[in-house]
Amino acid sequence: MKILRSSFLAGVCIGIAGFGYLAEKSIIGSVLFAFGLLAVVHYGLKLYTGTAGFIKKGEWGSLLLILLGNIIGCLFVSLIARVSPMPLQETAQGILEARLRTGAVSCGILAIGCGFIMTTAVTFGRRQQYLPLLFGVPLFIMCGFPHCIADVFYYLCAPVDFLSSHAVEILLLYVAIVIGNFIGCNLFRCVLSDSAPHQ
Repeated sequence: MKILRSSFLAGVCIGIAGFGYLAEKSIIGSVLFAFGLLAVVHYGLKLYTGTAGFIKKGEWGSLLLILLGNIIGCLFVSLIARVSPMPLQETAQGILEARLRTGAVSCGILAIGCGFIMTTAVTFGRRQQYLPLLFGVPLFIMCGFPHCIADVFYYLCAPVDFLSSHAVEILLLYVAIVIGNFIGCNLFRCVLSDSAPHQ
């Protein structure tokens, strides 16, 4: 339950950051999105992409629980977003449509870049060096690298009829992004195992 509560709050942080990005989908919005990761690192919350690069053998179950908690946290904020007078649902649908046009395989490959940036930024953040967090988030957004928790927030904000009519495609897309993020999060320690980020 402790992991689930922590991961839920991490999802809320990313959801709020995503809310801000949908409200201001620009370089300004991408910089403001960094608030989410800064909050996660400061409070020591469990975020899938902030944990996957540090996972130890035998902890796979907890990583899936973290992903579930993150999704529930995003769902909570998405329900709040649906009562906003701003055109958040239309913006979220536009992001999702762009992902679907790119395709699951390509999005999964692009997600590797996001995972690498996230593990690097969190490694610095755990050492009280926060600039990589501030720069890393706008970097992956502007590069179009999908982040599986940010993306799930956008998906949950999209119109329900659009989600239901593309359910299978969206599921395949999301699984590819989760896997791509995981590969990217572990890229550093796989290539340079002797210099892996410390817990």
